[in-house]
Amino acid sequence: MLSKVAERGQVVIPKILREKLGIRPGAMLDFKIEDGHLVAKKVMTTDPIAKVMGCLKMDQTTDEFIEDIRGPKE
Repeated sequence: MLSKVAERGQVVIPKILREKLGIRPGAMLDFKIEDGHLVAKKVMTTDPIAKVMGCLKMDQTTDEFIEDIRGPKE
């Protein structure tokens, strides 16, 4: 797939590649040169675990929750 470099150095990433790689508006890409080739790598800007931390609103500690599901320690 070809893409033309604009005057300001901008390039359009073909839609099929954006879809396959999950590149959406606002995504960060890390550019580097490897063996004379330009390589772009999608960078995770947020920790996927951090996105779900605290999503379960519980009124007990983790230890209390584990004891509830496993039973008391013997």
